[in-house]
Amino acid sequence: MASHLADRILEYLDTHDETNSLYLADILQEDHQKIVGAIKSLETVHDKFLNTSLEKLVSYLDKSKLKIIRSEFSNLDVEDFDLLTRIGVFPYEYINSVDKLNGMLKYIGIRFELLTDIDMVMFVERGVRGGFSQYSHRYAQANNKYNASSYDPWEPSTYLMYFDVNNLYGWAMSESLPYEEFQWVANIERFDVMSVSSDSVIGYILKVDLAYPQSVHDAHVDLPFCPTRERLPRKRNVKLLVTLYSKERCIVYYRNLQQCIHHGLRITKIYRILQFAQSPWLRGYIELNTRFRMLANNEFEKNLYKLMNNAVFGKTMENVRDHVDVRLITRWDGRYSAEAMIAKPNFHSRSIFSENLVAVELRKLEVKMNKPIYVCMCIIEIAKLRLYEFHYEYIILLYRDTCKILYTDTDSLIYLLECENVYEDIKRDIARFDTSDYPERNAYGIPRVNNKIPGLMKDENCGAIMTEFIGFRAKMYALRVIGKNDTKRIKDVKKNVVAKAIIFDDYVRCLNDVTVLSRRQSCIQSTLHEVYTVSELKLALSPYDDKRYVVPESVTTLPWGHYKIPL
Repeated sequence: MASHLADRILEYLDTHDETNSLYLADILQEDHQKIVGAIKSLETVHDKFLNTSLEKLVSYLDKSKLKIIRSEFSNLDVEDFDLLTRIGVFPYEYINSVDKLNGMLKYIGIRFELLTDIDMVMFVERGVRGGFSQYSHRYAQANNKYNASSYDPWEPSTYLMYFDVNNLYGWAMSESLPYEEFQWVANIERFDVMSVSSDSVIGYILKVDLAYPQSVHDAHVDLPFCPTRERLPRKRNVKLLVTLYSKERCIVYYRNLQQCIHHGLRITKIYRILQFAQSPWLRGYIELNTRFRMLANNEFEKNLYKLMNNAVFGKTMENVRDHVDVRLITRWDGRYSAEAMIAKPNFHSRSIFSENLVAVELRKLEVKMNKPIYVCMCIIEIAKLRLYEFHYEYIILLYRDTCKILYTDTDSLIYLLECENVYEDIKRDIARFDTSDYPERNAYGIPRVNNKIPGLMKDENCGAIMTEFIGFRAKMYALRVIGKNDTKRIKDVKKNVVAKAIIFDDYVRCLNDVTVLSRRQSCIQSTLHEVYTVSELKLALSPYDDKRYVVPESVTTLPWGHYKIPL
């Protein structure tokens, strides 16, 4: 039907006769609904691909004609501008094309060693664990002396602080990373992991058993070490958890293992050690983008340079096992027909689009392991080092028992800190913090320094006073900040529903009454390229979570494996 419509319109265009305008009008009137549907489809395609197409077209222009880009990046000298517009370096050239990683590597000047030992490949794959998210305390209210309306001078001063690590993965990518000379360590009995420096030219990934002594359970209650995928008590599903259980056959980067041992965990057995050459080969590129980000004067540019760093990480973690083999077929019989594909032993499934079009998915008979997954694994592990280092080697040493982690999410920590003045502590230890987003004349006298330096902590509220926090599970929390709208986060619920149909008091009621809240939302879905809307009743708020044990009649939780949890 659509082809018939297209043929009739082309017939008009080919004649190129003005007298045919009435004929075209008849077509458009007759097929009005088809045209409307086609336009809507074109709008979707336009939104998705127009930017990519135009930017790739621009890449073939002479650099002397890039007047708008030159004006936007007027602060760059000739050498830096040439680098920015070089094939494989300019953001769209890299992010939108899977083969542009080679152009990036050419600039870096390094070649990855391809792992040909399947044991090494699977060893590294089992060590890939993403960022984790959890809550430790479900509710907190600040007694902030800078909030005159609610401050109680007879109670201890407490502050709610939302800290976020600047460009965490960018910082991790600036550290020493593996690239070649992979081999198994022969004599593992004499290996001393604590003797290896963090910037050693030789790095290690180990498979070990770790004991988690009961003596450190209370000290590690908010943020246990060594996140692993584990099966929850009396549950079938496996989740990435931070628990106090002893770890068996855990694959871990040597620097993370050193951190675990330093804080009380013990190695009980070493199974295997993978050795490799490492160096900070990506640091120059990360620092280049960081410098550009520091000079950026709007949010678009800031996010652009952050994305340029993160895109590198994204390519290293690409899982080639997820690639699929799909054939679009328009006939039933023949050598490459639907009948032949369905008869193959690796046939997986089929989707029928129309009478003469079917998609057949085949299971892949071979997988080409050609991505540097060992880089991805080490970046993720090194990123965790920063979060643990900030908490255990700064916050704990400074506040001892008067600090609580309320919520953790990959690169951020929400704290309840009991102290005289947390802003004075930030000012004193300013080298640890990025305060560039604070108001120029803030009430705390904190200078604006360390703009966008990777690895430094920044106050997400930029000095604004957070008065309340409430959270139930990963990606489900709410904040109250003076002078701002309430921050509300609910995973898998549309933002407009959260903004309009959920209020802060709903979170409080959910916690106090131990009840769940549902909200109706509308979604656009597609089945076999037929787009339609769906209205669904979605679970919005729930006080139940299985990542940690909730202490009865309290807002406190304990990590699984803690000695106080009843068996």
